Amino acid sequence: MKRHLISAADLTRDDAVLILDTAEEMARVADRPIKKLPTLRGRTVVNLFFEDSTRTRISFEAAAKRLSADVINFSAKGSSVSKGESLKDTALTLEAMGADAVVIRHHDSGAPHRLATSGWIGGSVVNAGDGTHEHPTQALLDAFTMRRRLVGADAGLGQDLAGRRITIVGDILHSRVARSNVHLLTSLGAEVTLVAPPTLVPIGVEKWPCQVSYDLDSVVAGSDAVMMLRVQRERMNAAFFPTEREYARRYGLDGDRMARMPKDAIVMHPGPMNRGMEITAEVADSPRCTAVEQVTNGVSIRMAVLYLLLGGNEPAITAGTGTSTRTEESK
Repeated sequence: MKRHLISAADLTRDDAVLILDTAEEMARVADRPIKKLPTLRGRTVVNLFFEDSTRTRISFEAAAKRLSADVINFSAKGSSVSKGESLKDTALTLEAMGADAVVIRHHDSGAPHRLATSGWIGGSVVNAGDGTHEHPTQALLDAFTMRRRLVGADAGLGQDLAGRRITIVGDILHSRVARSNVHLLTSLGAEVTLVAPPTLVPIGVEKWPCQVSYDLDSVVAGSDAVMMLRVQRERMNAAFFPTEREYARRYGLDGDRMARMPKDAIVMHPGPMNRGMEITAEVADSPRCTAVEQVTNGVSIRMAVLYLLLGGNEPAITAGTGTSTRTEESK
């Protein structure tokens, strides 16, 4: 593993498979009475969030605590940032406090890269979402969920997603999740198709390693996984489609469209969902929808990322035994 995780594009196929396999080991910890490993005891992880978040912040906090790290949650609201403090001064403060890793979510694209390359802090930087750029741990948990559902938890160890057909539908223009997934899934061998209204497709998308379609019905029948994205109205400053009803009719996933998907295909959503717009309640509550699983898997993936960045090179779980070399239960 590299020192930082800023972009899914930085991960090779082997890097990604290592993280997914490590996450499988971490997922076993969740089945124990005491869900902790002592791997990061004495390390400090700072959650530096300049944007509102529920799932991602809590997921990283849970992951760090299950690895026995000390966790500091920093929110821009109510901090000196609201008084005009710069990212540099905030970073220098965290460095002075001894942060070993900084998990940063920022409204400006490129902020995590700036933090990682500035020399302001000596610890690892993990991108938890920056502007409309990337969200690499979301892509990793999505790939982890796909591999578990489409290949199998045990059968998937060491495997990628070669030959799988993944369709990502919705607000591609403003989606950092879509960008990270395109990079990661293609590195894992999957075939990715983006589906959106022409107004919600980014300029330059023809250079991305994926296909683009404007007709959901033409691709849904051949998809192993269909990922629905939320329309991000908070990032929009213009009208990108006529009405919500028109958008739902052409690009929403309802029961009829889900019925045309292959038998074992799954429906995904990074959350939060706009029920009735990009996805109907019938589909969201279906056993084929993995939205809740993705939240659970997010903790395992983020444990794996923090472990690999901070914990060293030894296996997290002893091979063949299914137990940690040193767990909280054994002490």
